[in-house]
Amino acid sequence: MYQTMSNFCQRTRREFLWEAGAGFTGLALTGLLSQDGFFAQEAARSATNPLAPREPHFPAKAKSVIFLFMYGGPSQVDTFDYKPDMYRLDGRTVNVRTFGRGGHRNQGRVVGPKWRFKQYGQCGKYISDLFPHLGTCVDDIAFLHSMIADSPIHGSAMLQMNTGKILSGSPCLGSWVNYGLGTVNQNLPGFCVMLDQTGGPISGAKNWTSGYMPASYQGTILRPTGQPILDLHRPEGTTEAMQRRMLDTLGAFNREHEAPRAHNSNLNARIASYELAFRMQAHAEQAVNVNDETEETKRLYGYDNPQTQDFARKCILARRLVERGVRFVQIYSGGNHNDANWDAHGDLVFNHNLHAGRTDKPIAGLIKDLKRRGLLDETLIVWGGEFGRQPTAEYAVGTGRDHNAYGFTMWMAGGGVKGGVSVGATDELGAEAVENRFHVKHLHATILTLMGLDPDRLSFFYGGLDQKLVGVEGAEPIPQVMA
Repeated sequence: MYQTMSNFCQRTRREFLWEAGAGFTGLALTGLLSQDGFFAQEAARSATNPLAPREPHFPAKAKSVIFLFMYGGPSQVDTFDYKPDMYRLDGRTVNVRTFGRGGHRNQGRVVGPKWRFKQYGQCGKYISDLFPHLGTCVDDIAFLHSMIADSPIHGSAMLQMNTGKILSGSPCLGSWVNYGLGTVNQNLPGFCVMLDQTGGPISGAKNWTSGYMPASYQGTILRPTGQPILDLHRPEGTTEAMQRRMLDTLGAFNREHEAPRAHNSNLNARIASYELAFRMQAHAEQAVNVNDETEETKRLYGYDNPQTQDFARKCILARRLVERGVRFVQIYSGGNHNDANWDAHGDLVFNHNLHAGRTDKPIAGLIKDLKRRGLLDETLIVWGGEFGRQPTAEYAVGTGRDHNAYGFTMWMAGGGVKGGVSVGATDELGAEAVENRFHVKHLHATILTLMGLDPDRLSFFYGGLDQKLVGVEGAEPIPQVMA
């Protein structure tokens, strides 16, 4: 069983860094040597490599995951869950059960969809005018219209979507994938996170933490602007041989210090991070260089448009990372608070026009680019937020919608997913899942299964239990979306 050692102020080093909102802002050697980071990619220069490639439990449909996290909670009835009856009900007060930040309510004023829907693709899927580019990809997408979660509050709901638990301290989905499969490319991080240009989400690093697992498995932050990775170049006057000698000397002292403290993963993780950073100086710059892309590819993603450029850049980087063997990439749309994310409590039209306008073309470009490169079949794309939004108004006036964990939409595309299907349903108002209700844990089970990992077999012993992403009780994957 993995345990941590208490040291100062009754906190472990990891707990202290969590509370300080620690993440990984720079991975190259010079940056890591100047800060007390504890990211690890492998147990470098030791007998055991925690991120050595591992065989899946059974043949995998997908090799990598790109999770497009729409932080704040997109409205399902304004995006992908077509409810034509709501147009005529706009403004009427109806009896409907809701539960959001405003508490429990039994009736409310209907806010009809603010965008028209049209049919796309051979499957004839109705898609909102918010996503005209994504509409052209519907035959590659499986829509889940009956998702449910345990909390209508951002912090706990985000933790559940990322870690399976509404309380902090558990490993996130990307960490479980890295733990189960290891890293294909030992010169790059196995799990990368890209935040919105406005900042990180609520709860911060808890959303990409390794929790009670060794620090080796947690996510690595790539910067949203400028160079994704700082300090990739060696300091002037420093040769590769000089750095190698410095690392060997430092490693010897660190391993001597580590020997009587084998139960603490943080030091081993730091040693490994230095080694990874050394290798990244030779390999990472090319991986994150968007300028290598053709002008046609940049236009496909919307990189030539100021409105879409930021998210386009992240989607291009995600493709470049997965084609180089990175297992798990998570991209956040929305950060900070209020209209900086999808949390449309006030002006729904302004909010969703803003965020859909920034993401629609880049996401469609990602799907099309992966497909033409022959990578979509082995790359699983997941789209969604921590919950959805209510069909009724939050306030006496206006179009704002409160949070809704009773029923919302997510979608999947790529590796092992049936395209052109819609699974599950909400009621006539989109307020609550009524057909094939799928909990967050079922989504997680599906992702693990497509990656070749048995969700009921993938476990980590901690706190006297074989802990699992899907909980000790387990969960079944969603067969309707699996090819």
